[in-house]
Amino acid sequence: MRALRLTGERQLKLEDIDETPPPGSGEVQIAVKAMALNHIDVWGWRGMAFAKRELPIVVGVEAAGEIVALGDGVSGVGVGDAVAMYGAKTCGTCHHCRAGRDNLCENVAGIMGFHVDGFCRDLVNISARHVVKVPDGVNWVNAACTSVTFGTTEHMLFDNAKLESGETILVHAGGSGVGSSAILMAKDVGATVIATVGDDEKAEKAKNLGADHVINYREERFESRARRLTGKAGVDVVFEHVGADTFAGSMFAMKKGGRLVTCGSTTGVSAQINLYQLFQQQLRLIGSFGCRIDNMRTSLEKMARGILPVIDTQIELENFTEGLERLESRRVFGKIVVTF
Repeated sequence: MRALRLTGERQLKLEDIDETPPPGSGEVQIAVKAMALNHIDVWGWRGMAFAKRELPIVVGVEAAGEIVALGDGVSGVGVGDAVAMYGAKTCGTCHHCRAGRDNLCENVAGIMGFHVDGFCRDLVNISARHVVKVPDGVNWVNAACTSVTFGTTEHMLFDNAKLESGETILVHAGGSGVGSSAILMAKDVGATVIATVGDDEKAEKAKNLGADHVINYREERFESRARRLTGKAGVDVVFEHVGADTFAGSMFAMKKGGRLVTCGSTTGVSAQINLYQLFQQQLRLIGSFGCRIDNMRTSLEKMARGILPVIDTQIELENFTEGLERLESRRVFGKIVVTF
């Protein structure tokens, strides 16, 4: 069967590998239909030093597909079901997994497509507890954006930041996959959205998504504009995933008691914090990684009622490298999805 494997830094090879064996006990076998690209795919492709893995490795972190076979003891799903897959190999037995917090698993064996073989292949076996049924009416392209894109955003906004109707949120990189989904989800609950983007074309697209105010961060300081837009009070929530370039400004943009939730660091992993500002303004800085499996269910429910991922480009498997290059260059608005 086909698989796309990383063989070295920025070196991908589409090749035939051994057929996937029948699913084991508690597993399902899935025919992969679509896979969404994320910055973690770019990091893995670059050869990030902190990734403990052995090459070659099958890439692909976020995907959806159709169940084609069941292992012993599987219930709740059946052959022919469309499912979205959870890409972290969590144990299912530790305290956090049993409580539904797989993203805090004490024995996680890695992230598929980054540490261990991922989803970019025709067939994959995965634990049945790591799949979520896709509702009728949600197509493969949208379903592929469930775990990392919508699930991460859902976990950030509602589990961690506790965003509520009537609040104001600053969404960074509104043209990214999680940024565009944050605009949609924040508007869905009745929040006022201030989004940052890098050019006027993206600004127009962010407005069309529903952003109330859009700031071109290349032309003005987003933190100053955000405070002016809120009558100098500041925003209730900052949706942060850019990292070093925006972190100090994000803290300044918050009102007293504001919450900053972050899931990424695309511009660098180290940032300075003004501790006086942190405690005097009683700010809350919240780290968020991945999502709970239940966040995937909620995300798919939103898709079923019309809140859909923003799709920048659909590409074929053979054009995977071009997709990574496009994502790396930040020319995207929304998601790049690979179809099989």
